[in-house]
Amino acid sequence: MIAIIDYGMGNLLSVLKAFEHLGEEARVIATPARLADATHVVLPGVGAFPDAMAALTKNGWVDALQREVVEGGKPFLGVCLGMQLLAEFGEENVHCSGLAWIRGGVRRFVLNPKQYKVPHVGWNEITPVDDSLLFRGLGPGATFYFVHSYHMICEDKTDIAAYCDYGYPFPAAIRRGNIFATQFHPEKSQDNGLKVLENFLAYRGA
Repeated sequence: MIAIIDYGMGNLLSVLKAFEHLGEEARVIATPARLADATHVVLPGVGAFPDAMAALTKNGWVDALQREVVEGGKPFLGVCLGMQLLAEFGEENVHCSGLAWIRGGVRRFVLNPKQYKVPHVGWNEITPVDDSLLFRGLGPGATFYFVHSYHMICEDKTDIAAYCDYGYPFPAAIRRGNIFATQFHPEKSQDNGLKVLENFLAYRGA
């Protein structure tokens, strides 16, 4: 069972429908205890980093995710804000601690406003790193749908599974062991996004 976490910050329906389109059993869960029944865990997210961390902490998700994903090894996929929350800190409005699963932080784009609009919205090509599992079966030049003003900065470059260039290169996807995440929205990225979700579900451990 694919557990999609409802902590008040996610575009849950579109994520749920994407997995259902693949013929997979997915459920939106609103209590951390339900993670114990999951085979895969998905953390979507739309909104501000501090608000999201406050919601995860208040409702007991932080400890449950640590237990089921970090210690238990369940495959995990973070989407958009759900990727950013894996960092050690975010700088949206205030400096705020994250889950600290990935070394690094989350900062706002610093771009020439005459050339690049913030937020970054639209379809962009990504460049996978080596034979990244999430992007297997996708040819060169694959594009995905992005909506974000902040991006992750990874201290350990081996955590980066793909880059996107928007004024400068930034991590479009990360992977550390059983932990995967995308800055883009696979559920809004048509066939390419569905392939990424398929690849995530195909992960069976090291």
